[in-house]
Amino acid sequence: MKQNKILYSAILLISAMITLSCSDSFLDVKPKGQVLESSYYSSPDEALAGLIAAYGPINIEAQNTYCSPLGPANSASDDCYCGGGGASDMNQWQAMNDMNQLTSAVMPIDMWNVNFQGVNYSNLILSKLEGVPGLSDADKARYTAEGKFLRAYYYFHLLRWFKNVPLFTEPQTSDDLYSATQADPKDVYAQIEKDFTEAIPDLPATVPASENGRATQGAAKAWLGKVYLYEQKWTEAANVLKDVNGTPGGNSQYGYSLMANYGDIFSPSYKFNSEAVFEIQKISTQNYDWGGWGNYKSNVYSIMIGPRAYVQNNPSAPNYLSGWSFNPITPDLHDAMIVNGNYDPRYPYTITNLDSLVTEGLCAYDKSQCYAATGYFMVKFAPLQQYTSATGVKELNFGIDYIEVRLADTYLMEAEALVMGGGDNSRAQALLDAVRSRVGLPSVPVTMDAIKYERRMELATEGHRFFDLVRWGDADRVLNHMQNGFSKHFVVGKNEILPIPLAELTNTQMKQNTGY
Repeated sequence: MKQNKILYSAILLISAMITLSCSDSFLDVKPKGQVLESSYYSSPDEALAGLIAAYGPINIEAQNTYCSPLGPANSASDDCYCGGGGASDMNQWQAMNDMNQLTSAVMPIDMWNVNFQGVNYSNLILSKLEGVPGLSDADKARYTAEGKFLRAYYYFHLLRWFKNVPLFTEPQTSDDLYSATQADPKDVYAQIEKDFTEAIPDLPATVPASENGRATQGAAKAWLGKVYLYEQKWTEAANVLKDVNGTPGGNSQYGYSLMANYGDIFSPSYKFNSEAVFEIQKISTQNYDWGGWGNYKSNVYSIMIGPRAYVQNNPSAPNYLSGWSFNPITPDLHDAMIVNGNYDPRYPYTITNLDSLVTEGLCAYDKSQCYAATGYFMVKFAPLQQYTSATGVKELNFGIDYIEVRLADTYLMEAEALVMGGGDNSRAQALLDAVRSRVGLPSVPVTMDAIKYERRMELATEGHRFFDLVRWGDADRVLNHMQNGFSKHFVVGKNEILPIPLAELTNTQMKQNTGY
């Protein structure tokens, strides 16, 4: 692992040590220069700044992928094509779309770099808290819990993307990094379980609005339940997710409840709503320009998915900012959302049939410049003009959040765990019914097929679909038999995970994943 390549490298300088901004959120951070790590952590304020630094990678808009993991994850799924301006536009996303192109040199490298940076900052703050003068016992306990939550969070993402990764639970020296070997995935899962489990008691049940984005007990239990689900520990998953979900259709002990209007879930007017279990906040007030990569706390993904050369000719058409036409919706998803001629109630909050609006003369866009054009565009993260900044570079300042875990997701995960583990079938039925009833759909018998279908309809384009197909063993059957072209060329035993980045294999003990 070359020190100049991996973002997990041993750090002598803590760059961008940060302070809170009173006007925005806990995670709205501002650079404060560089300070020596050896002389830092000498006060409670510095301990808090170090903790905020550990949260930072969750919100990184990385230049290589231009956004959060949504682009690569959606490109790999049957919900979206990669799209863009041509077959080589954003080659890392294109490789996820057509997995014949995936190599250790062409792959979403930020999935490795950013998450290991998070591991590094988490280990660093955990190693420093014991010696911080003046830090109260209560704050030390909470900060420790948050550090463990974050380390588990980053490692779970690393396991899903790469499976075979080194396991670090304390800060490393440069020599340690060169000699590191990949751990048994079972050992990494065990550490993730341990971290989430130990974090839960000392995390708050809820947080005030000024701390939105910080870890809570409900978020830790939701992630732990998801980890158990991936390990097929059905009983454990069902039990911990039940704590998150409470009574299906009602309020949970943490105050979660399904939003009455499905479309409101994704609106910036309803940030940190009752359905949000773990939300990554994006803001539109930083006014960054193109030189700010690595510092953005806005949603760059929004402009990526907007139609190219878009013009609104009528107020009834979407008021988009012209974008770059990435992740067009596949005909497969479009057709799946129409049953017996009836549109799923979630369709208008998921898909815009832009070609139909063009035909009516309500808007226009340059379809000839849209690679893999389908005419169907994403709604949940769409670049509506009202969600960006009045100043700065508009396309780089969208304030559209990403709810990475929400209540309907945890309902369906618990239902799956109950069905697969032979648990309480009546509760599984109630959980499925609650998700469907919210959008006015009738009850259907709870089965794995019903749960799989509901997850796709409910969570479409939210970055879950590829991982669901992989863990269900359905990726080969689904991705290689898509209608209307652009097969994903998924290879069983290989494409379930990404290749280890090329830079990590040079002069290190790292081994490449099978098949790459």
